[in-house]
Amino acid sequence: MLLGEIRKLYGGRTIEYMGANNHELWLSMYRGEMPWLNADVMSLNLPCTIAGKIATTVTLEMESHVNGHDELDEEYQVLLNDIKRITEYGLALGGVIIKPFQAEENKVSYDVVTPDRFLPLDVDSFGNISRIVFLEQIQKLEGRTVIYYTRVEEHDRQVGQYIVKNRAYRSESQYTIGDEISLELVEEWQDIAEEETYTDVEGNLFGYYKNAQANNLDLNSPLGVSCFSRATSLIQDADEQYSRLIWENEGGELAIDADITMFMGDYLNEIPRGKERLFRKLNGGDDSMYQVFSPQLRDVSLINTLNEILKKIEIVCSLSPGMLSNVDYMAKTATEIKSMKQEFYSTVVGNQRNLEVALRDTAKAMAYWLGIKGELDIAFDFDDSVVVDSTTEQNIRLQEVAAGIIKPEEYLKWRYGVSEEEAKDMMPEPEEPQEKYNQWDEEE
Repeated sequence: MLLGEIRKLYGGRTIEYMGANNHELWLSMYRGEMPWLNADVMSLNLPCTIAGKIATTVTLEMESHVNGHDELDEEYQVLLNDIKRITEYGLALGGVIIKPFQAEENKVSYDVVTPDRFLPLDVDSFGNISRIVFLEQIQKLEGRTVIYYTRVEEHDRQVGQYIVKNRAYRSESQYTIGDEISLELVEEWQDIAEEETYTDVEGNLFGYYKNAQANNLDLNSPLGVSCFSRATSLIQDADEQYSRLIWENEGGELAIDADITMFMGDYLNEIPRGKERLFRKLNGGDDSMYQVFSPQLRDVSLINTLNEILKKIEIVCSLSPGMLSNVDYMAKTATEIKSMKQEFYSTVVGNQRNLEVALRDTAKAMAYWLGIKGELDIAFDFDDSVVVDSTTEQNIRLQEVAAGIIKPEEYLKWRYGVSEEEAKDMMPEPEEPQEKYNQWDEEE
């Protein structure tokens, strides 16, 4: 409701077709607060598991440096220490914005803005965000009433200039924008300028990382979709099936049904301590009546069904076989498994590329706040050993060296990440031909 009011208030050329997306549903699912959960349906926490596994693979042993600017690289490394969390948020919610700001002189910090706190209003001819608003909301107790203050920070990238505007609003509900007020009325915002115009800004003063999957919900939106958005109904099926499995095990617990009279008088002393839940009291009128309740469980069929659902989720989310399901139940051919692994590889590579773009834009924004001008030399190294069979790749390269297809130093450069000169130094000294020694023996 709040974003809808801001959308109408600020407008924009692309306002008609830039939908609000489903980030509210994805955020609830990521938090484990699915709308289908109740007293009978429990959660497997699949959304955060899926986002976490992909984020771990995307950022595993990732390295990046800004060459030639030690001051900037120091601030940049602080950001990289948090990159796994940022990536996971972006995957789960469709995308996140990394917005640097000048914390103090010669120091920059950053804010990770989730989709519930920003709203794109326009895009350029390349589909990149050119106009956007960011939201900051704080609440204060005034008397007995909770008042919500909302600051709307608008970024408008135009030719030759970058305009940032700030406006504040007051409301008694966190879901409505309320009435506009002066920034000076809120202590935390008193030092924020209402409007600033910046020049010599290349691109935006933020970086936007989004999931590499295509947005099938709004084909014209620059926003991304959650990595588990296409498996929403399957995730609900998995939660419901898991709950059936838990119920089956709970309902089939061993018990002894006995008449209530057996739990009176001296009989109480005969119940083992801590085993009270084993006995169920019945009012049958016969103090000698009891029977053992031990039904046969149907857990195997329930587990098999749950595993089939998990395999479907792996396919829809382009995960590798066994990331969610039990591989012991896999009935795939080797070709099918290889194909699914290649799909996961494509997912990881696509997100690594999007992450690199977002970090480059973020580094440029950080450089601007630090007063650094000119092109930045930013190096990236993404480890792909998880998605690429490194043992197989190594054997292939060794065979190519043995066959004379590639030089040994090229293999050493790849294997140990060294330069060509270092690789040549690592190679053993060539041995003298045996024929030469034989010739000397004949002459003597």
